[in-house]
Amino acid sequence: MKSPLYDWHSAMDAKLADFGGWDMPIEYPKGVAGFSGGTLAEHAAVRERVGIFDVSHLGKISVKGPGAKAFVNSMVTNDLNRITSGQAQYNLFCNENGGVIDDLIVYEFADDDIFIIPNASNCAQVAEDLTKVAPGEITVKNIHKDYAVLALQGPDSSKVLTGLGVKLDLEYMSFTKMVLPNHEDLGEVIICRTGYSGEFGYELLPNWNSAEALWKILVSEIAKYDGRVCGLGARDTLRTEMGYPLHGHELSLEISPVQASANWAVVFSKAKFRGKVALEIEKANGPLRVLRALRSNDRGIPRAGMQVLDTAGQVIGEVTSGTYSPTLKVGIALALVKPEFKVGDQVQVDVRGRISSSEIVRAPFVESHVR
Repeated sequence: MKSPLYDWHSAMDAKLADFGGWDMPIEYPKGVAGFSGGTLAEHAAVRERVGIFDVSHLGKISVKGPGAKAFVNSMVTNDLNRITSGQAQYNLFCNENGGVIDDLIVYEFADDDIFIIPNASNCAQVAEDLTKVAPGEITVKNIHKDYAVLALQGPDSSKVLTGLGVKLDLEYMSFTKMVLPNHEDLGEVIICRTGYSGEFGYELLPNWNSAEALWKILVSEIAKYDGRVCGLGARDTLRTEMGYPLHGHELSLEISPVQASANWAVVFSKAKFRGKVALEIEKANGPLRVLRALRSNDRGIPRAGMQVLDTAGQVIGEVTSGTYSPTLKVGIALALVKPEFKVGDQVQVDVRGRISSSEIVRAPFVESHVR
């Protein structure tokens, strides 16, 4: 499948790859509009100035009808009663065994109007699961191609919006819907104070057919701040520096929230949610593995799937995500290891047959500026 910006990405010679069945840009090796490109430059722009990402592959699901909020709340791990209209919340969507079908953001337009953004490859499954158990008065629709998602991230992101005549004072994890000044032809755009970079930023959701026009406007505006058009390669290095999980790596049907150190997104005091009993049992017994952050002590670059060893050379776990940190100039990783290994402990990673020294540290690897 293709984003509404696919032709634009191709024209810019973006390096494309499959993400959840969608052809999406990894990086722009030749840059855009005369600015240098590549993952390192794109990453630095977001940390220091501003960057934009096309993340239209992300899913979109509408849940409408009397009691829609209460229904969705019975299916997800967090507590939607903690938010109100105009606010969003990070959630986990589990099966009865406590495995994570997906992690997603739930947006509340009203008690009877809930909007969900899941991951690309899991959108159909989440929509199908909700549809199967939804009460008759509630309608669930997979609206994957109704909206595009354009992420505007970095310390100068609010200046970019101001340049478009948009002055907002949105709190983190809140959103609004509006028509952009002087761009009425784009129709209404949902603007959310959310993102996946660890920096101050927004995600803009225009109508699918208006996406390219808005994208070109943003490309022009970020150039004023030495911004960059960014691919999903930079998005991955940015989220790894923050210790943010990626479904299929730190969360999956086999990796529960308890193992992934994501209990902060699980409200066990709720009367019910799918997977509650299994997660309560796992929490009480203690997980057999837990997610830890690793920082290399040498030049080794850990990658997903590599074995983590103790200092005696015994296998204690596996890297789930690993990369070179453009900010820290060192290898970093997230790994599932035996729970007795904690922050401050020295461990090793088998980097293609060469033993690399690492320390377990506290995530995030770099300071968060989302607020």
